[in-house]
Amino acid sequence: MSFLSKTRNKFRGITDTNLLTSITIVVFVVMYLCAVIFLGEGFLKAQTFFNMLNANAALIILSCGMSLVMITGGIDISVGGVTALVSMCCAVFLDHHGGNVFGSILIALGIGLAFGLVQGYLVAYLDIQPFIVTLAGMFFARGMTTIVNTNPFNVANEEFVALKDTRIVIPGMGWYNKAGKYVDAYIEIGVIVALIVVAIMFFALKWTKSGRNFYAVGGNQQSALMLGVNVKRTKFVSHVICGLLAGIGGFVYFMHVGSGAASHASGAEMNAIASSIIGGTMLTGGVGNIIGTLFGVMSLALIQNIVSSVGLDEAWWTGITIAAMLCLFLVIQSIVISRKKNQKAEEAMEASAPTATEEKENGDKKSD
Repeated sequence: MSFLSKTRNKFRGITDTNLLTSITIVVFVVMYLCAVIFLGEGFLKAQTFFNMLNANAALIILSCGMSLVMITGGIDISVGGVTALVSMCCAVFLDHHGGNVFGSILIALGIGLAFGLVQGYLVAYLDIQPFIVTLAGMFFARGMTTIVNTNPFNVANEEFVALKDTRIVIPGMGWYNKAGKYVDAYIEIGVIVALIVVAIMFFALKWTKSGRNFYAVGGNQQSALMLGVNVKRTKFVSHVICGLLAGIGGFVYFMHVGSGAASHASGAEMNAIASSIIGGTMLTGGVGNIIGTLFGVMSLALIQNIVSSVGLDEAWWTGITIAAMLCLFLVIQSIVISRKKNQKAEEAMEASAPTATEEKENGDKKSD
């Protein structure tokens, strides 16, 4: 076998999910190295990386839920509205009704679970398009946020403020400021929550039967049915989990901003979709990886930091850059789909072509 054939066979052995995830990680590393080389040593500080995690912990959680739904072939554009509703309800509960942190966590989980159950039932069992269902959910959540409280306000509850201001110091990762004082590197509690969610989701999708069912349903529903997969239940569960993660992400977002406002998490659903696509999750379903989604979120955060460091502080520059990156990854996904089709065609041709032994036997029979 020639070297070219061996290389092609190895390339064939790489799954679409692993290929797209690898591309995302490589692109992130290259962008970060370029930022370090061309934009100064600020990107060498560990805290710069940790700040990206602190600012995007909630988006990581939302994107994990979004990726799960997209893997099954659906979509959920209500997560931003749910995040805003969770923030406002928790803020009102803590400040206006003398609530506690534990009660606000239960409220966040309850809101997310309620949206997941209703939307999952409508999509899975009534067979309504997920875009329409979750669009209605987004409008409902935004409207309910305004009904709960119209005016934005900061939460003054002492228990919550203490939780919000908690910092987890990362030993050995600090730096010396201009005054020569050592500053500890830190992360917020929300980052720990986000990384736990990523770990659980990654394990569940990769090593459990239910996780494989999500991929089967997104890849081909008819094949999944023939394999005995309960397609409706799988779709329902994906939306329930997405709703629950939206509730968790909403509370993490609330811990980061410390306030309630109807405008909170504006555009979060679009950022979650973009992060999932950049992370290697395909809109057609059946392909995706939570680690890729994590790097998709970090890639968006890095783009924002790079654009800001260059001096282009206007919001549209960030939007233009993200749009260009999104188009790039959509093109890559199209190439991957073409690769899969070509691979299947080659396999079919190889299967139908007679082997050398068969040709020899046929020739012997003819000579006899």
